[in-house]
Amino acid sequence: MNPTAFVTGGSRGIGLAIAEKLCKQGYDVAINGVRGEESVQEVLADLQSLGTNVIYCQGDIGSDEDRDRIVDTLKTEFGRLNVLVNNAGVAPKKRLDPLKASTESFDRLIRINLKGPYFLTQMIASWMVDQKKDVSDFEGSIINIGSISATVVSPDRGDYCISKAGLAMHNLVWAVRLAEYNIPVYEVRPGVIRTDMTSAVTEKYDKLIAEGLTIQPRWGTPDDVGKAVSSLVRGDFPYSSGEVIMVDGGLTINRL
Repeated sequence: MNPTAFVTGGSRGIGLAIAEKLCKQGYDVAINGVRGEESVQEVLADLQSLGTNVIYCQGDIGSDEDRDRIVDTLKTEFGRLNVLVNNAGVAPKKRLDPLKASTESFDRLIRINLKGPYFLTQMIASWMVDQKKDVSDFEGSIINIGSISATVVSPDRGDYCISKAGLAMHNLVWAVRLAEYNIPVYEVRPGVIRTDMTSAVTEKYDKLIAEGLTIQPRWGTPDDVGKAVSSLVRGDFPYSSGEVIMVDGGLTINRL
């Protein structure tokens, strides 16, 4: 029986790279996205070709009703869950000076980037605890995909930065709460990663990277993040629950 994993936002970008790594590690994987299932058939086929069972759980993790439906699907289709990867997140539709920021954008980002992962984790963690009680050798873990924006300020994306700072504390809260059950919780914190989310600012970051923004002079890739998650899921850091794994090319190193 294969171990199982659920990757939110797993149909593209960083989430898809994570799902690919987990399939290659022998996991049955559920991926999530807001697109209809007909739109991700090619993605599902590609993942299934790696040799494990892959399903799609359509829904908005920021919606209470959708979270309930997603977890019900996981329980029906898999019956168990070993790994939760909270990856889904959105950027603001429009970058705005914080002096002119809108409550609509703030509420959207907090709902999807913070409230969604927090209450999805509540549901999955409770399920993992039950599995731990029922199966003595059950192994579970939770991995949160954060952002350097948790500590690096982008004034025109204040709502995004605040949502990611909240996710960093979410990581610590669950690490402490689940420690008694030996369910480790980690944050992987990417830097500038080449995805569709950053496609609109390619020229900006090409220039900044060329000028020394990162100590490793290149963009990060979804595969870089996937490799970090793969290592955590494999159990390579068994005594590091609550820790942050930086995948930022050294961008956040203080330099003179």
